[in-house]
Amino acid sequence: MEIAKVMNNKLLIKKRGNQMRRKVVAGNWKMNMLPNEAMSFIRQIESEVNNSKAEVILCVPYTDLFYSLLTAQDTKIKIGAQNMHWEETGAYTGEVSPEMLKSIGVEYVILGHSERRQYFAETDETVNKKLKAAHNIGLKPIVCVGENLEQREAGIAKEIVTNQVKLGLKDLTNDQIKSTIVAYEPIWAIGTGKTATKEDANETIKWIREEIASMYGKENAEEVIIQYGGSVKSGNAKELFEMSDIDGGLVGGASLKPEEFAKIVNYKEG
Repeated sequence: MEIAKVMNNKLLIKKRGNQMRRKVVAGNWKMNMLPNEAMSFIRQIESEVNNSKAEVILCVPYTDLFYSLLTAQDTKIKIGAQNMHWEETGAYTGEVSPEMLKSIGVEYVILGHSERRQYFAETDETVNKKLKAAHNIGLKPIVCVGENLEQREAGIAKEIVTNQVKLGLKDLTNDQIKSTIVAYEPIWAIGTGKTATKEDANETIKWIREEIASMYGKENAEEVIIQYGGSVKSGNAKELFEMSDIDGGLVGGASLKPEEFAKIVNYKEG
């Protein structure tokens, strides 16, 4: 049963050259929130985010998906998953297929988060397989890239992130790359309270866009939404999101607090 609804909301867009890109704020709950907590959270922020001009996504645990989708009906909030397998069916104990997510109304899925790479041995190659599978079924992927502290201090951050983009985003159609969201999350900033300066974050995102342009052309690259993630909170959202190439945020810990997440979504009023 299809329970997702198409919602005609006005989205905040910024002009970059000749292109217009919307702002997207996505919460990544990771392994937090029981179903009753998820429903309560959505009800608490519904009125706060429905008038936001940014697109709002909550990427919730598998057990919360159905309840979140039901609760978020007739709101501006869109629901996403945090991972999926690239195969349609098969003997993959503990995994979830793209079609399973799509069948209940899920719209978005996070792919290649640093914690998946670190703890579950995901690679750029497996991320690319998942990315293609997501597009083939009609899911909207949020692909994560980013360097760790050791790589940053060694001066190879650009090389690492560029390689992740080259391998993770390869062999897509123009339409697929334009509907892919990329999230730059410096691993050293995730959950640490440390944040890249707005200038550093914007510069790295420009590198990412330039690499995408080298693969798919400048016009297509200008349409790709690229978020910043890594200790995003209400106190820094405005300065980050107003940079020239930062198109919103992938929010971790702060997305677990209703009031704080609502403030991030409504950063323009802050």
